[in-house]
Amino acid sequence: MKKPLFSPIIMAFVVFFLLAMIPNKWIENFIPKSRISQAATELNPFMFQGKYVQEKMLEDGHYLPMFGSSELARLDRFHPSNYFQETKEEFTPFLVGRGGTESLIHFMNFSEHINSLKGKKIVFVLSPQWFQPKGTDESHFVPNYSTLQGYDLAFNNELNSNVKKQAIKRLLKFTPVKNDPLLSTLYKAEISNDSWTKQKASLVRPFAYAYRDLLEKKDLFYTFAGGVPRSREISSQVKNKSWKQLMDEATKIGAKSSTNNHFYVINSQFNQFKKNLPNLKDYRPHATYQKSVEYQDFQLVLDVLKQSGAKPLFISIPVNGKFYDYTGFPRSGRMVYYKKIKKQIESEGFQVADFSNHEYDPYFMKDTIHIGWKGWVYVDKAIKDFYEGTPKKDEVVRAK
Repeated sequence: MKKPLFSPIIMAFVVFFLLAMIPNKWIENFIPKSRISQAATELNPFMFQGKYVQEKMLEDGHYLPMFGSSELARLDRFHPSNYFQETKEEFTPFLVGRGGTESLIHFMNFSEHINSLKGKKIVFVLSPQWFQPKGTDESHFVPNYSTLQGYDLAFNNELNSNVKKQAIKRLLKFTPVKNDPLLSTLYKAEISNDSWTKQKASLVRPFAYAYRDLLEKKDLFYTFAGGVPRSREISSQVKNKSWKQLMDEATKIGAKSSTNNHFYVINSQFNQFKKNLPNLKDYRPHATYQKSVEYQDFQLVLDVLKQSGAKPLFISIPVNGKFYDYTGFPRSGRMVYYKKIKKQIESEGFQVADFSNHEYDPYFMKDTIHIGWKGWVYVDKAIKDFYEGTPKKDEVVRAK
């Protein structure tokens, strides 16, 4: 006799119901304490799209949160995660971000933890290529969007209401938000004076609360299961060395790694586009980072950090000047960004380590847009000065 086809569905529903009934605190008791330290360099999207791991990290004064995008994954010996571990500093960088994690995603994350950021020193790495005319797009937003953070934003009564409304208007342009019937209804009610829209939001609010609770439980289960440690270069060669010695070593490694091109790009990266190199010559003669929706998205980041009482250091990294010149991207279109973003940050009273004068510095970048060997040495120095509260210095001793 055949079993009913719907029996697996019933079983799945029973299992789901039982899991949903497990108290969150009970699950938290089974999460290993080592999970936070393990997550510090994992760059696991389940970690930064959730909230449990980051909440625990922010409670621990041992960690220095470091937010950014794809450059965080360039884990060589000069990377802050290796440098500060090997030199036995009193803090450990905790990396939050991956490719495509731009201002709007970081805003949602900061809003999630607004009550945990007061007085907290953090590092935020900015990339010029975020500032395309239309800002972040679906291909960058969707993989990094957190449904849990989206729902928590809807129920966030701590965030400045004007900032929240500006963010919601922006978020409603992206498919994961506008195609979510519960969340989009709540969001639209926030920015509308229409009585029917507000009434619909009241009707769906209990269901949205229940769904948000399930998302929190999902975050805890993922945290309990753990992630996969990211391989990285662990080297003690950075210990007991002056900044000058580190710079010399970074220069030598960069030179050995970038021998097949004149752009100072690592060989493996250059091999990926060298066949197309003739087509890249002068193909961007009118490009500029002067105007971009990203500036408004970035202002949301500044606004939430200011309200939270956080103490950020912004790292302004350049692009590879030689390569950008080759593509015809006008230098004026880059310089206007460096000046504009620095002014925007400093107008809010925040610190910025501006490395825009290193566009043509050999081996400062690892490829065309990502920070590399020498660049990380400069960043390490800036982070150390910032953490220790020493006077700001824009330069370390250059290698000869």
